[in-house]
Amino acid sequence: MLTTETVRERANVEERYRWNLTDLYAGEAEWRAARQALAARIPRVREYQGRLGTSATVLTEALDLVWDLQKEGARLYVYASMRADEDTRASEPQGMEQEMQQVLADLGAGAAFIEPELLRVGRTAIEGFLDAEPRLATYRFPLEDMFRRAAHTLSDGEERLLADAAPMASAASTVHGILSNADFPYPTITLPDGREVRVDQAGYAELRTSHERAVRQQAMEAFFRSLGGFSRTYGATLNASLQRAWFYARARKYGSTLEASLDGPNIPVPVYHRLVEGVNRHLPVFHRYLALRRRMLGVDEGLRYFDLYAPLVASVELRYTPDEAQALVLESLSPLGPEYGGVLRKAFSERWIDVFPTQGKRSGAYSNGGAYDVHPYILMNYLGQYNDVSTLTHELGHTMHSHYSNTRQPYVLSHYSTFVAEVASTFNEALLIDYVLERITDRPTRMSLLGSFLENIKATVFRQTQFAEFELKMHEMVQRGEAITGDSLGALYLDITRRYYGHEAGHCTVDDYIAHEWSYIPHFYQEFYVFQYATSFTASAALAEQVLAGTPGATDRYLTLLSSGSADYPVELLRAAGVDMTTDGPLDATIQKMVAVMDEMEALLAQA
Repeated sequence: MLTTETVRERANVEERYRWNLTDLYAGEAEWRAARQALAARIPRVREYQGRLGTSATVLTEALDLVWDLQKEGARLYVYASMRADEDTRASEPQGMEQEMQQVLADLGAGAAFIEPELLRVGRTAIEGFLDAEPRLATYRFPLEDMFRRAAHTLSDGEERLLADAAPMASAASTVHGILSNADFPYPTITLPDGREVRVDQAGYAELRTSHERAVRQQAMEAFFRSLGGFSRTYGATLNASLQRAWFYARARKYGSTLEASLDGPNIPVPVYHRLVEGVNRHLPVFHRYLALRRRMLGVDEGLRYFDLYAPLVASVELRYTPDEAQALVLESLSPLGPEYGGVLRKAFSERWIDVFPTQGKRSGAYSNGGAYDVHPYILMNYLGQYNDVSTLTHELGHTMHSHYSNTRQPYVLSHYSTFVAEVASTFNEALLIDYVLERITDRPTRMSLLGSFLENIKATVFRQTQFAEFELKMHEMVQRGEAITGDSLGALYLDITRRYYGHEAGHCTVDDYIAHEWSYIPHFYQEFYVFQYATSFTASAALAEQVLAGTPGATDRYLTLLSSGSADYPVELLRAAGVDMTTDGPLDATIQKMVAVMDEMEALLAQA
């Protein structure tokens, strides 16, 4: 089994564990030729300006051209961005990614006239075109949605100006990514056995799960204090991102950044507030989990924040090679049918996945389904723990969502909302843990896996909602004109974290250096993204229960959800699949499941 100690340079990784980007382009030369061809076609869009209302045929031609350019642009960008993620230290792939940001900005600027012009043509005329031209049927839903958002669509010139600003708008996120993944001077610590270990993001993720409490504390303190040394820089980059979001919200005449972010997928704003309020209401259940963790770890002097990732059962160390992980994932997802399993096997055998962490590689994990005519790709930083298997099945959920939407929907309707996206990923995690628990009988291993289930709820429902509350308050500070600095963000983050973890009541001590954890979270550069992890977890838990219980039609409804892309608004798609996200029901059901798992774990402890 390769570990972070041995897999450090990409050249050392077996080819079968590296993704195959030649499915996109044979190499950089072919990519550059395609980029140049795309750039040469963009001016053709302007030929339709002022003509969209003349006939249904002209409108169809214009929309076909724009969406075809966007499809090819997405494929080009996917290749460039993933090349850059292989080694964030390499400047050439970064340059390719920047080139595509500019090309896509040019396309956005060139097409900026379309929505304002269509709004001037008017709903009645457009509906007449839709009735007259069958080829326009593909565009019915996005055209109807355009009229829904009419109050926030600007003039031709204003729309073009906003599109031209896109490369600048992404600068804060780009700087954060390069600093965190390539240039940051991560510390090196000496472990009790004399080994020196670099506490970069992959090293931190591994060391915080150590059985040795002193190692966990040493690693976490070194990691976050080193981040704290750059809090002014991280504060400046995050402030730039927040200001960008507020600028775009005001430009489009929204009352808040939250309203602007949720209006695109048509998610009711109360859904966000309902989640934050609901999770805060259930914090006593979370504190019960912390007490259980403290008891199982045997830390009589009190639980500390650096204890939150330690294995609950020290005698159980679940390790999986990549091949073992693949087999486990395939078996656990078999309830979704042979077609689903067949595509998973292709993902493994045809090298859709980049498996191991290497020097300079982007941290974390993701699935990228942006290349409509090819297949999705997955980036992993696999360490061999059960959590890594769970992450693999999580990302495969996204991959299958992209596969089904890309193969069942035309390109214009293939882009599903993030609000739905995380349902597919957490659904897979639910099937995995159910499969494993069904086959585990010995008490220590069962305890460990039940603990992993609670860890998922902690990480996905409570932690992501904690992030969501922090994020909302950051944006509100900007909207009130308050200063955003590393210090102010640290104070806000520490206050919220201590409340969630019951610091004052003694449930878990949150040390001062945890104030710097916010700078470690890249999702804050994608405004109001993280809350969707929590809502999706609660939705997927309900849907998975229906599938596992054999509820008639549940599997078909779920696969229909995966195949729907953006054929409807995400709240409506979930309602059709069997869950209503405008109510407290999904969250309350998840908390009930959490309580039931804690009841079982405490009963097993009593037996011991």
